[in-house]
Amino acid sequence: MRLTAILLSLLTITAHAQETVKLSLKDCMEYALKHNYTLKNAQVDVQIQRVQNNETLSASYPHINGKVELDDFLNPQKTFISAKSFNPSAGDAIIGFPFSLNYTGAASISGSQLLFDGAVFVAWKARNTVMEMARQNGQIAEETVRYNITKAYNSLVIAYRQFDIVKSSLGYARSLEHDLEVTRQNGFAEKIDVERTSVQVNNLATDSLRVANMLTVSEDVLKYQMGMDIKTTIVFTDTAIEIRRKNATDLLALDQNYDRIPEFNVAKTSLQLNEYNLLRYKLSAIPSISFFGATGYNYGANKFKDIVSLSNYAYNSMVGLQMNIPIMNGFMRHYQMQEARLNIEKSRNNIEFMKQTIDFQVATSRTSLRNAILQVQSQHRNMDVASDVLDLAQKKYKAGVGSNMEVTQAQTDQLRAQTNYFSALLDLINAEADLKKALGLLK
Repeated sequence: MRLTAILLSLLTITAHAQETVKLSLKDCMEYALKHNYTLKNAQVDVQIQRVQNNETLSASYPHINGKVELDDFLNPQKTFISAKSFNPSAGDAIIGFPFSLNYTGAASISGSQLLFDGAVFVAWKARNTVMEMARQNGQIAEETVRYNITKAYNSLVIAYRQFDIVKSSLGYARSLEHDLEVTRQNGFAEKIDVERTSVQVNNLATDSLRVANMLTVSEDVLKYQMGMDIKTTIVFTDTAIEIRRKNATDLLALDQNYDRIPEFNVAKTSLQLNEYNLLRYKLSAIPSISFFGATGYNYGANKFKDIVSLSNYAYNSMVGLQMNIPIMNGFMRHYQMQEARLNIEKSRNNIEFMKQTIDFQVATSRTSLRNAILQVQSQHRNMDVASDVLDLAQKKYKAGVGSNMEVTQAQTDQLRAQTNYFSALLDLINAEADLKKALGLLK
């Protein structure tokens, strides 16, 4: 009953994995580019940076403001003068005069246009570089998603191959168990032989169920990385993994190029931005020049109803040119320039360190890939030998000159050899992905 329950669970999981959406590795990549939330936010970050650039550059565009004002002097302020101004014999008397009318106001339009400012000038020069930095950060996010999906997809393909092998071994073990039971009932086999095979069947059934559950979780991880609903059932089409050995060998022959690496490009762009920052502080010592002007009407009346009288309105206008000259700011600009120069030195160090890091990653990935290729070749030979041994053991058993124990052991050895081969193949695929990432080829 326990074995039956395990097999029913296995069939249920297998049925759940039936084809609904066929996906190649390329399909997964394209889907992730549209639905992965990290990449969506990276695209939004580019748009945010564009808006921030426009916010900075808006200082160089005309600024126009309108103003309407109405003042009601409930208690107008008075100006005090000596009464002697009107009557020399008035003594020390003080007279207060309100010079404001009860109601005053103004309506005006003013505008200004910046003609030159060092900070805005640098912002115009740096705007494309800033946008490039945002796009490069998006490329890093995209490369990371591609890398994770590549490894997850190929791992699942290999895992399904292993799952098929386990199921095939389970089917053969059950067939052998049935034959042994018939043979035992006829008195030509011992009970221990049947029980030994039954143990193998139970172990294989349990392994199948465990692998199936792991496959379900791994599929959900892939869907999560793609931004796909985890309830969607998928099936993989890029299953020809054996050809990866040749592709991996070809990959070893490719030269490295720093400019293909998104992180390296970000380091270079960061240096350019720090250089622009230094230029901004240098130009801040230059006076800024702006043009301004205003026009409007002001009015006044002692009665509220008179504010609509056109005779109470007076037109005014003015234009001007303003130059702001920085003279002393407590040595702030001096220290800002020192900090900018240090950031430039740091950026140059980061570029050299990035080169060293890339060289190290490429060298390590090449070595890992070479070892993985050798390991795959060795495990493939072992798998072929194990298959030949099992075939010979089965023939001897059918001919009556071999034991079921020999067949069981040969089958166990073959399963182990197949597992080792696919494990080595997984290492090769992961090493291939690592080298592609180090070379900047995950596009």
